[in-house]
Amino acid sequence: MDNTLVDARPNLMDVTKGVIQNVSILGATGTIGIQTLNVIAQHPERFKVFALTANTNINAMLDLCRQYTPKYAVLLQPAAASELASQLKSLGINTIVLHGEKALAEVAAHPEVDIVMAAIVGAAGLRPAMAAAHAGKRILLANKETLVMAGKLFMQAVEEGGATLLPIDSEHNAIFQVMPRQRSKTLADIGVRRVLLTASGGPFRNATLEQMQAVTRAQALNHPNWVMGPKITIDSASMMNKGLEVIEAHWLFNASAAQIDVIVHPQSVIHSMVEYSDGSVLAQLGNPDMRTPIAYGLGFPYRLESGVSSLDLLKIGRLDFAEPDMVRFPCLRLAYDALNAGGTAPTILNAANEIAVEAFLAEQIGFMDIPLIIESVLSTSQFENVTSIEQIVTVDADARYAAKQWLKVHA
Repeated sequence: MDNTLVDARPNLMDVTKGVIQNVSILGATGTIGIQTLNVIAQHPERFKVFALTANTNINAMLDLCRQYTPKYAVLLQPAAASELASQLKSLGINTIVLHGEKALAEVAAHPEVDIVMAAIVGAAGLRPAMAAAHAGKRILLANKETLVMAGKLFMQAVEEGGATLLPIDSEHNAIFQVMPRQRSKTLADIGVRRVLLTASGGPFRNATLEQMQAVTRAQALNHPNWVMGPKITIDSASMMNKGLEVIEAHWLFNASAAQIDVIVHPQSVIHSMVEYSDGSVLAQLGNPDMRTPIAYGLGFPYRLESGVSSLDLLKIGRLDFAEPDMVRFPCLRLAYDALNAGGTAPTILNAANEIAVEAFLAEQIGFMDIPLIIESVLSTSQFENVTSIEQIVTVDADARYAAKQWLKVHA
């Protein structure tokens, strides 16, 4: 398979001529969505918000529509969409309000859209991201689950649709920035030995296994470096977030599991590294602020002001590294296992994790029950070759059901 990602060369000459690009933001009220809007607001001469989408947060969406006056706003539930439409009308705002999953795909693939920020958390982001790929958009991918669940199908859609794919996760964006641009079948073809994903280690980097058994919801949500939504923050605490990133890196960079290493780096200054066959290691550094990769994706191949402050290495003083502990963080091991198993195994891993994280956030289970649920569902599932989105959706539903059955017995 051609490495469509690293060969992406969008023609942005129209940007330099003052032509404004339309942006659809999927997941506008989330952390990534808000930070994307922050960067866009710094460049009104380059970008226009075309569509905003959210789940059911009427008040947040109303505020964003008042500020950015998008052509479309999408909420998932009809009642929420109706209420938003009524409030917008009373304010004299002409934004068209749509609802449902079909509408998400419509604003992602709309002919007037140039850029799609795919930032819906979880499996719900899969179909609109696929629609953007088929429509040949420039996709800023912040949704991990699209590649974890359907990496083969999504990368095929990107290639066949002529889309440009730019990773927004800070780690993959860092790798993209220091990876060669040539097309290749393997990393060896472009002189790359391996990629190194850095991990902060989360709030429990130095916790004992006994301490982790007693972790509370509040403790797990207290990330030391990054400001993220609750689901991603819990994934970071369990290191499942890094496990999902390993699977993403496999698809984005044509890397085998053996060519992807995870290194704990608590300062979160080096966002990831690429090791070349001659022994050189190139790294991308910066303050832990998602506006940097967002600005890079919006402006690629040019650099834009992001609002992020300069990195002060003298103030930081030191950079530490450690090997991840697979005993205390079994979710990372399970992700590697799923990647090596292939087929639908990553889909099952992701589905079980989403149910487990929901249960932990609802304080139904303990923190270390999260990997127990995932391993149980994986061990009782049959893995299949990935053939269609419909198959992925079915496998996802079956794995969620199995995880919920575990909860009924053990929670």
